[in-house]
Amino acid sequence: MCGIAGFWRAAGLRGDVGAILQAMTGAIAHRGPDGDGQWLDAAAGIALGHRRLAILDLSEAGAQPMVSASGRYVATFNGEIYNWRDLRAEEERFGAQWRGHSDTEVLLTMCDRLGIAATVARCAGMFAIAIWDRRDRTLALARDRVGEKPLYYGYAAGTMVFGSELKALRSHPEWSGTIDRNALALYLRHNYVPG
Repeated sequence: MCGIAGFWRAAGLRGDVGAILQAMTGAIAHRGPDGDGQWLDAAAGIALGHRRLAILDLSEAGAQPMVSASGRYVATFNGEIYNWRDLRAEEERFGAQWRGHSDTEVLLTMCDRLGIAATVARCAGMFAIAIWDRRDRTLALARDRVGEKPLYYGYAAGTMVFGSELKALRSHPEWSGTIDRNALALYLRHNYVPG
């Protein structure tokens, strides 16, 4: 199942960022009993966390958050890319070298070559993912087309927070948990909140 959580503040992060991220991933520990990972860059304002349920690659080479071979992209991923073997074979034709056998590594290798949007468009599966671009200092959140894997996100006092469950967001110290009455009205009217 796995679980992801994290936060981003463009102005940078202060305080015990690791403890905050640990609280967020701890709130979703039941999603991944096989590992708990963190990747932090306080100056860039990004914190990515992961709770791991090891399925495809049981070794440490499958641990997350994972950094791409170029070092440009960092991802925390929940789900499965069904066509990862075909995509891996395609990347091998472009000279890709592998550390392990995970679909996350294939995803990041493709990001190095194609960029985030083109990579996600080629992935068939069920997933929720957060990808940090270290060069451009941008965060991309993406879900599979059907939305099978959960991904919650919002803002808490100027910090963007995200996670596989609302419990993770609630664990951030700036979370307030108030209801946006306009969003609630839209949900009741349309059965979803339009963009």
